Amino acid sequence: MPRGYDAPVATDKWAQWLLTRRDGDSEDLRARYALDLAAFRDGVLDGAGLAADDVLLDVGCGTGLIGFGALERLGPDGRVIFSDVSRDVLDECRRTAGGDGRCSFVVASADDLAGIADASVDVVTTRSVLIYSDRKAAAFAEFIRVLRPGGRISLFEPINRFAEQLRPDDLFGIGDSPVDDLIAKVREAYRGATEQAMRPMMDFDERDLVGWAVTAGFEAVELDYRAQVDVPADPVGDWETLKRVAPNPLVPTYGEAIAAALTDEESKRLDTYMTALAATGTPTRRTMASAFLRARRPHRNR
Repeated sequence: MPRGYDAPVATDKWAQWLLTRRDGDSEDLRARYALDLAAFRDGVLDGAGLAADDVLLDVGCGTGLIGFGALERLGPDGRVIFSDVSRDVLDECRRTAGGDGRCSFVVASADDLAGIADASVDVVTTRSVLIYSDRKAAAFAEFIRVLRPGGRISLFEPINRFAEQLRPDDLFGIGDSPVDDLIAKVREAYRGATEQAMRPMMDFDERDLVGWAVTAGFEAVELDYRAQVDVPADPVGDWETLKRVAPNPLVPTYGEAIAAALTDEESKRLDTYMTALAATGTPTRRTMASAFLRARRPHRNR
């Protein structure tokens, strides 16, 4: 957001996270994250194979990363339907759209697109949406229902199970440190407070995505998988800013988790170490996996 921008008052967890808690309301972090987000957006849109007059349904649109990117690629006869469970983020998209007649807005979840007619869109996109659904197979069934024959899906999803299994004790990507005992307590606080909410994020991998697409009836299913283990990444940066960040909409910020898990003395010890580490500019280490999936609804029923 540009300097001087007044974010609207957000009343739900999705809008709060997208507008402030994802980046600690920091312009610095927002700019850093924007580079990764742009790569995810371009990967999804490249996989969609857009034609100028396509109708694209962006499921779980958030603040419009994919949808507004699509508008730049579509012609005057193309349209984008912004769909989300959050009315607040749809209101944000409306403000950004500024009356563009190619845009429409629907409140719906990925697994129940009741507001979208059968065989009415050419492309369905999602980015980091299925990780919040506990009915992922139903979502794929909805995607194929709303697509016209020959229509495409193009999806991006993190495979969070990968890092959880490989680096279960990692939190900030700093490796072994004198504060490992404190980080372990914070990790445990996250697990205890959010285990049920986090289950949909951990209950699938890239093979499940392919399986759900095939079972739903898609053809020409392709998946690009990327895994990274201990890859050098950005330094911690300003520690006080990082403490205002929440890893996702369903969990506390790092600062909130630290306050819940540690004593005042322990919090001070962690602050001292992380502030000193940030000052050195030492790169963190990134362990993660993600997948881009593309598929097509058959032109004829099988």
